[in-house]
Amino acid sequence: MKIAFKVTKFKQEALVQIAYCNSVIEEYQRQGMRLTLRQLYYQLVTKNIIKNEEKSYSYLSSLISRGRLSGLIDWDAIEDRVRQPRIQSEFDDLSELVEAAINSYRLPRWEGQEYYAELWVEKDALAGVLAPIAREFHVTMMVNRGYSSQSAMFESAKRFAAREKQKPLLFYLGDHDPSGEDMVRDIEDRLIMFGIFFIEVRKLALTMEQVEEFDPPPNPAKIKDPRAMEYIRKYGSSSWEVDALPPRTLTEIIQNAFIEVIDKPKMDKVLKREKAGIKRLRAVVVK
Repeated sequence: MKIAFKVTKFKQEALVQIAYCNSVIEEYQRQGMRLTLRQLYYQLVTKNIIKNEEKSYSYLSSLISRGRLSGLIDWDAIEDRVRQPRIQSEFDDLSELVEAAINSYRLPRWEGQEYYAELWVEKDALAGVLAPIAREFHVTMMVNRGYSSQSAMFESAKRFAAREKQKPLLFYLGDHDPSGEDMVRDIEDRLIMFGIFFIEVRKLALTMEQVEEFDPPPNPAKIKDPRAMEYIRKYGSSSWEVDALPPRTLTEIIQNAFIEVIDKPKMDKVLKREKAGIKRLRAVVVK
C-alpha cells in the first residue's frame, strides 16, 4: 500500500534508484515475502545499483524513508523484524476461535522419522524467509542473533533430549565471516556439553561453495574479531553475509536439505491422519 504523508522533491538519480527498489520489492512480493532494509540493500549491491559501503546503506535507509513518506514505495513491503509489537489474541466470537484452533491443529509430523531436525539462523533479517519453510516442514525455528545465550542453548538441548529415539540434526544458516564460521563449532560444543552427544550441525548457508557459485557482494573480514587471523588464513580477507543470497535460492537450499532427510511415506501417513482429524473436528464443532 502506497500512502503519501509528505511532498518531497527528488533528484532524477534518486527517482531512478527508487524505481530499482520497487522492482526488487515486487520480485519479493511475487514470492509472498517481505524485505528487510538490509536484504534490499544487498540486492541493489548485487545488481551494481549502489556500492557496497556503509555510506551507501545509510543513504538507502534515508531514501526508502523519504520514498515511503512521499507515497512512492509500498509501506507493507519492508519490515522491521526487531521492533515488533506484542499484540494479544482476540476473536469476534467463539466460532472464529474454534476455526482458528482447527486450522492450527497438527499431529507430530516427525513421528517415526529417523531424524529430529531444527532450523536455526544467525540473524533476524532472515526470519521472514525461513518462517514459511519451518511451517511447511513443521520444525522448530530459532533466531540466534549472533552467538546464542546459555538459556536458549539449554532449552534447545532439552528439546533434542526429548526425542531420544531420533538422531538430532540441526540445520544452520549464518554469515561466512570469522564469527559465522565459528558459531557452528560453538553450537555443537555447547549442545554436547548439555548432553546431546551425537548432534549433527549442518551449515546450509553461507558456504564458500555458495560464495563461488552465487558471487554475493563481499565485505572486509572483521579484523577486530578474535577469530579473524585463522579465518583470513583459510579464506582471505573478504567475508560475506548470508542474507545477500536471493530468498528463492535460500528457500531451495533449505527445502532440498529437508527433503533429503525426511521419510516422505511416513510423513504422508501422519498428514493423512491429521486431515482426517480436522474433518472430524469440523463435523462435530462447526455448525
